[in-house]
Amino acid sequence: MILCECGEFIETDIFRDYMKTSLNPSTRTVGHRNCGLMINFVDEKRPKRYSSRKELKMLACKFAQKNLPVENTAQFLLAVERFKSQGRLQDLEILMNAYHEVLKKCCENKKELSFHDTL
Repeated sequence: MILCECGEFIETDIFRDYMKTSLNPSTRTVGHRNCGLMINFVDEKRPKRYSSRKELKMLACKFAQKNLPVENTAQFLLAVERFKSQGRLQDLEILMNAYHEVLKKCCENKKELSFHDTL
């Protein structure tokens, strides 16, 4: 799974193309169809894996806008900040850990609400 600079995960929305690399003037590669970013796997010019705090917050906001309901965005951004301050995790790891944490809390809250409704 590749995290694009636009804040989406690149899975199925890809296109194939050729680009100039250090190995070959015409190397086959993939790009993100939604934003047009082409990824150079040969020269290690992938989207940033370790962003600054400001860049990560902007990326997290884009990710939350596309993947989370509005009421969970604040929890997600706090979790991203907490994971970023813990050490040198990759951006993808930070976003995924925060996303899973928020989903887990949402599921627990829904179970508690449904349990109280049955009483």
